[in-house]
Amino acid sequence: MDTNILNPNKQTRLTLLEWLSFLSRLIWLLSLVIATSLSGILDIKLAFIYLAWASYAVLLLFLRPMIHGNNAMDWLICIIDIILALVLITLSGGLSSPLWSSLLVGTTIIALMHGTVAGGLLAAGGLLAAGGINLALESSGFWPLLAWSMYIAPILLSAILLGKLLEQILAFLDQPVQPFISSPVQVRHQLQNANSLFHLAAELNASLNYDRVIETSLELSANALAGEYPVDDHLIGAVILFEHDLLIIKADRGLTRADRRITFPARKGLLAKAINSGDPCLVDNPKHDPELQQLVALHACQQALAIPLAIGMETYGVLLIAHPMPGYFSLDRIELMEAVGQQVIVALQNARLYHDLEQEKERIMRIEEEARKKLARDLHDGPTQSIAAIAMRVNFARRLFDRDADNAIAELEKVEDLARKTTREIRHMLFTLRPLILESQGLVAALLQLAEKLDNSGKQHIFIDIPRELAEEMDLKKQGVLFYIAEEAVHNAVKHAEAEHIFVRMRSDGEFYTMEIEDDGVGFNIGAVDRDYHQRGSLGLVNMRERAELLNGLLNIQSREGHGTHIIVTFPITEEAAEDLHKPGLSPPASHQE
Repeated sequence: MDTNILNPNKQTRLTLLEWLSFLSRLIWLLSLVIATSLSGILDIKLAFIYLAWASYAVLLLFLRPMIHGNNAMDWLICIIDIILALVLITLSGGLSSPLWSSLLVGTTIIALMHGTVAGGLLAAGGLLAAGGINLALESSGFWPLLAWSMYIAPILLSAILLGKLLEQILAFLDQPVQPFISSPVQVRHQLQNANSLFHLAAELNASLNYDRVIETSLELSANALAGEYPVDDHLIGAVILFEHDLLIIKADRGLTRADRRITFPARKGLLAKAINSGDPCLVDNPKHDPELQQLVALHACQQALAIPLAIGMETYGVLLIAHPMPGYFSLDRIELMEAVGQQVIVALQNARLYHDLEQEKERIMRIEEEARKKLARDLHDGPTQSIAAIAMRVNFARRLFDRDADNAIAELEKVEDLARKTTREIRHMLFTLRPLILESQGLVAALLQLAEKLDNSGKQHIFIDIPRELAEEMDLKKQGVLFYIAEEAVHNAVKHAEAEHIFVRMRSDGEFYTMEIEDDGVGFNIGAVDRDYHQRGSLGLVNMRERAELLNGLLNIQSREGHGTHIIVTFPITEEAAEDLHKPGLSPPASHQE
């Protein structure tokens, strides 16, 4: 037998790979053009890049017969795709560009030629190159690095999903030629799924707006199920997300106005089953479902599919799709919707992280602005006034010196006392801004120095009862957070509570650390203060609560008028203790009583 005859199946596969590569590039380019147009950033430079890329794809179609089978050329061709993607990202906004999915063009082609691992490696290289270029162009510190890191998960996950899908297509192409030729419907179905996933990745990665991601995910789910046909008008869908332990309909397709106002506790039925199992769940006759029967639009549907939107320990909600046709959700459609759900989860997570990041930036800016205003007020009311008084007294002493030397000397002694007082005020302000002793000697030394400074007035007595070995068990960051909580509480007791005695204590029971700040001052009505807190200029209680959260702990304030104030900060030593501390219905360890 002649073993040198070329395998006809292999030859057919190479030809199909050439066409699949060409079609994949065109589909990706079309998706990117759509994303660019929707984002409103299409200009002459981007149009030129798209034209050059399309011309490159057409040129490769004619050159592929001469270079197919050359692994080095395959990698070079896809690296050029990555370079074009880097130019596109840089020209369209860098780290804020909606076109980061363009890195998947070359990744798709190399995965088509050499598998999922090759696609993942090229995607990782492209991400590193894009991140390096755009981080070098940015100059705003931490935020560009965080923004770039948010693209890593969706791009790599998309590369892996596309690689797996393409491997399935190639495995199918390894079958004998005759079945392949006699089953054009199967090939068309695979290409439809690939096209849907390509389009989904491009659209979802084009936006970090939470509401837009929700709307887009539902629209693209319908398009993925439709394939090459028009979207089915009978398809019913909804994105249902958790809000305050209830499932709320955030976006829908085909529901009535009354349906949109319905909420679900997700305790039984299809929704509860999907959330609890973490897998897609299908039910016939959803009108009989304990919770879905409330939706009038589902009464005409024969099947409903629930895709849980969950990642790790966090559950966002459910993607619900229903149709009036019996048996509509075949195994292929369920698998397709599961892949869609995975993409939606990543997009939702990134959008929520971005939203939380923006809120945190605004909160930090507000805190910094309040700190600047407070520092300006303290400088104006303290050292600035004192220095002005010193200047006036020195001028008076200078004019008095020739007429009455004794009174002039007495006046200079007053100036000296005032200068010393001003020096103490400035040192106290510097201590408040940055207590260097905290970094060099730790929490106990910093609190003792704070007590010494405040004890100088003679009106209050501050007692520190914290074992040094207990404080030294904690890292410096936790000690810093505890110091600022104690400092805020002590200052409140000194300024507002008129307390004579202030106690700062700390202990450990093996699972939790507990710090207590207690005074014998006038106390206050906690409920009344919390109700009016938004009208107050101070943010002391808010600062203490937020700093307790940094320790993954709880802040408990006990006070009533005429009976002093007792502040208890409890935070965990281990991760298991942290879970116990934050379980509903559980309270922190009891406070220490003297």
